[in-house]
Amino acid sequence: MRSARVWCIVLACVVVGVTDIGVGQTQYKLVEWPAPATNAAGFAAPWNLIQASSVAIGPRGTVLVFHRGAHPILEFDTAGKFIRSWGDGLISEGKVAAISKENWSAERSHYSAVYGPAGCTACGAHSIRVDPQGNIWIVDATAHVVYKMTADGKEIMRLGTKGTSGASRSTFNLPTDVAFAPNGDLYVTDGYGGARVVKFSRDGKYLLEWGKRGTGPGEFGLPHNVVVDTQGQVYVTDRDNQRIQVFDANGKFLTEWTGTGGVSGLAMTGDGRMITGAVVRDLKGNVVTKLPDAAAAHGAAVDAAGSIYLAQLTGVVQKFVKQ
Repeated sequence: MRSARVWCIVLACVVVGVTDIGVGQTQYKLVEWPAPATNAAGFAAPWNLIQASSVAIGPRGTVLVFHRGAHPILEFDTAGKFIRSWGDGLISEGKVAAISKENWSAERSHYSAVYGPAGCTACGAHSIRVDPQGNIWIVDATAHVVYKMTADGKEIMRLGTKGTSGASRSTFNLPTDVAFAPNGDLYVTDGYGGARVVKFSRDGKYLLEWGKRGTGPGEFGLPHNVVVDTQGQVYVTDRDNQRIQVFDANGKFLTEWTGTGGVSGLAMTGDGRMITGAVVRDLKGNVVTKLPDAAAAHGAAVDAAGSIYLAQLTGVVQKFVKQ
């Protein structure tokens, strides 16, 4: 009897050990998503997402896909069933384009916007995020604005001045993303034309900013995406310098993660990890796992079940589920 109890204790220890290892090395599987559209003849047809620039989990637990085409905001359930679309006429037609390398200078951005016939439908669509209160935020890069909207798409706040570029308290220069602090403060990366992070209060009051163009600590080549952890630390992808920089809530440089490559998409997971493009990291920058068959994501999101969605400029949204 005593021998049996000993074996039970040993077996329990082994099981606990295996479970702990599994938690630390979560694996993911790529699944088909979304469900195919239906053509006029009633048959399955692929989605025409043009360029899928961003993805977010909506206030109702649905998946919001932000793309550069007609009906720029598409809503699906997590299984991939289409629910609705909206946003026609909301997003600018300007397109961010890279400046030819022979025209680069260290003091200026390597990007500019093209408007008019050379642009395209809703090409200003850059980022979509949902705050803890369920409000939807979208960044229209080439209109130089960030919109706050209700779950039904009604505008309730605007940061920046539509159609006016700048680097003031009320203007942006091709902004890229928005993130939310635990206390409700906001951070906007500004972005393709600028090289700064701007902080606002929850009601849109300008608080402070940091950053300038360069390669040193607190400097940016392209501040592309931003997220905030539960402790209020701010993580910014400095895409052109191929690193992720970490700051405190007031913009003090804390550390940087080098060797990440030109990461664009960032998203926090429910268990305190971070999606950095096609790689899952802990909050010290260590690689936890790599997503199988994942392309370089322009935007990322994580749903309540822990599934990961990556928005690709190739017009694809990839979904990865935990195994």
